[in-house]
Amino acid sequence: MRVQGGHTPPPLSQAAAANMAKKNKAKLLDNEDDGGQEEEEPDFSDPEDFVDDITDEELLGDLLRQKPKETDGVESVIIVDGVPSVGAERLDKLKNVVRKIFKEYGTLINEFYPTNEEGKTKGYIFLEFKDRAAAEEAVRQRNNYKLDKQHTFLCNLFTDFEKYDNIPEEFVAPVPEPYKDLGNMSYYLLDENCFDQFSIIFDGGTTTAIYLNAVPEAIEIAKRERWTETYVRWSPRGTYLATFHGKGIALWGGEEFRQVQKFSHSGVQFIDFSPCEKYIVSFSPHVDQRSEEPQSIIIWDTRSGQKKRAFNAERPPIWPVFKWSSDDRYFARIWEECVSVYETPSFGLLDKKSIKVAGIKDFSWSPTDNILAYWIAEDKDVPAKVSLLSIPSREEVRTKNLFNVADCKMHWQKCGDYLCVKVARYAKAKREKTEVKYSGIYYNFEIFHMREKGIPVDSLEIKENIQAFAWEPVNNKFGIISGEPPSVSVTFFQVNKGQAPTELKKLEKRPCNNLFWSPQGQFVVLAGLRSMNGALEFIDTKDFQVMMSTEHFMATDIEWDPTGRYVASCVSWWGHKVDNAYWLWSFQGKILKRQTVDKFCQLLWRPRPPSLLSTQDIKDIKKNMKKYAANFEVQDKMRYSKASREIIEKRQKQMQTFTEYRKKIIEQFERDKEQRLRLRNGQDTDTLTSNENDYEEETVEFLVKKETVLVED
Repeated sequence: MRVQGGHTPPPLSQAAAANMAKKNKAKLLDNEDDGGQEEEEPDFSDPEDFVDDITDEELLGDLLRQKPKETDGVESVIIVDGVPSVGAERLDKLKNVVRKIFKEYGTLINEFYPTNEEGKTKGYIFLEFKDRAAAEEAVRQRNNYKLDKQHTFLCNLFTDFEKYDNIPEEFVAPVPEPYKDLGNMSYYLLDENCFDQFSIIFDGGTTTAIYLNAVPEAIEIAKRERWTETYVRWSPRGTYLATFHGKGIALWGGEEFRQVQKFSHSGVQFIDFSPCEKYIVSFSPHVDQRSEEPQSIIIWDTRSGQKKRAFNAERPPIWPVFKWSSDDRYFARIWEECVSVYETPSFGLLDKKSIKVAGIKDFSWSPTDNILAYWIAEDKDVPAKVSLLSIPSREEVRTKNLFNVADCKMHWQKCGDYLCVKVARYAKAKREKTEVKYSGIYYNFEIFHMREKGIPVDSLEIKENIQAFAWEPVNNKFGIISGEPPSVSVTFFQVNKGQAPTELKKLEKRPCNNLFWSPQGQFVVLAGLRSMNGALEFIDTKDFQVMMSTEHFMATDIEWDPTGRYVASCVSWWGHKVDNAYWLWSFQGKILKRQTVDKFCQLLWRPRPPSLLSTQDIKDIKKNMKKYAANFEVQDKMRYSKASREIIEKRQKQMQTFTEYRKKIIEQFERDKEQRLRLRNGQDTDTLTSNENDYEEETVEFLVKKETVLVED
């Protein structure tokens, strides 16, 4: 039956059908009471020439996807073929061997060994894990596993039978996609004035715009309504702008910010780029985990848009799930008392097995080397430990035992020269059921010297509460904010080779809770964000001069531009509903622009890729900066002049045109001199001047007015 254009109504539930039947029966009884005269029922049948061209998938796609399948309940079951055929006397030994091989991928809930009439196993077995993710990992890592010379395991998911049963008889080669010329994706690096770009979101998140930070006024490059549904994010090297949508992620780039790639992932809320932008990880926390294929976490190839691998998420979810090595070769996650390191481009587990680390709490990659740092919590009489692991060799290059540890946080210096582990230590610990309460907390900073032989470790103890820690990106200084308001102190230390960290400067009673280093080092902004009313201090750590003390009331965010020349302070509508604006400052704390924007939400600077200049090249440029200073000063004067640069250039061009014209006329005047002499009977009028000595003066008197005036005596 079809109604309204041939659409089939959805099937009724049993309760709804029974309820309708009762109503129809009551209606018939009423008709009988009225004398047995029944009303004519409407005809819902289709016309004779009706053609049904709408599929059930189009009408009821969402319901059909929830339809129970034969494979429901067996997603976590795998089939292992190539198992030795043994009798009952050797079955227990075989089971122990199999359990040992597969136990690292999760708990085995059930196992079944089919036997023949003689009581021997048939050479294949069924194993059930606690969830689908564990089963998939077991198949991925143990397929083609060589047990001995005669036996090699062939592993498949139980649900794969349906997939393989639907393979077409004839192979159809895929059609290659035409090449798309995306243009120059790094055009923004060619700006002659080296101006940076930044993105802003305003109007409560409905409008997104891209600006060029030109002087004296920023220039709008692109502006679009509903460009993103939540927020935007730049890729680590600034090539792409990522926007979020209900059905997935879109990447934009090029001079006109055209869409260059899209990734279909319903309900996506978070993304993470690999450091070299080769891959992108998307995370949808509310995806149904019972689906046949994992859908929560998907890793994509950024350029091709190809789905490389998918994973299920933990409960509760943790973000980021994966952490990347600096060269995109490896990514890792913590997984059930172990670290699973995956390699690209195969996206398989490194050496087909995880790294067993009992009690692991957190880990972090070096920003420049393939070294993994992780820490293990203490367990009874076993102390906590920080370890450095080289990948892919898995060699432990350094360990450090720690006692009375409540928590650890790892902070890598951007150049990878140092690792600081902030250790929260306790004086007493009280265990209450499953929870441990600590008292007498104090802090230690364990500094690992990564470039020195043997990786020596220095310790620094701080008795006060630590609010913030940050490394200078390119040098060997770091800053700490400690204490409680109003007695908050900011202390700067320097790490020296072969020595403990030395204190450089301590600033007492500072209204701040965050510190932000310039990407180029030396300069730092101390900020009292949100609850501390936006107090700002700009400090030069070369001599620790306070260049400027000011405030941006209720500031929520601080963002340095990638060159370290400008810094933005923001009051986001997401954090504060009034006074939404962004202010631009010089690195010295001079206010350059106050821009109030209606319901301003977010400002992000477009990152730059790593410089191609060597360290020595950069030193030479700084050494010879005076050679370029004069030219820079002229350019700055032109930019900050009241007349725009275009008007000045127009005036210069007009002056040059006039000078050329005047020169041409003078030359013509000289060529015509002989003709002038001939016409004026040899009199050279070119030599006549307006000198007053060349004229005679003659006085002429004439009556102007006659007037009579009476004078009384």
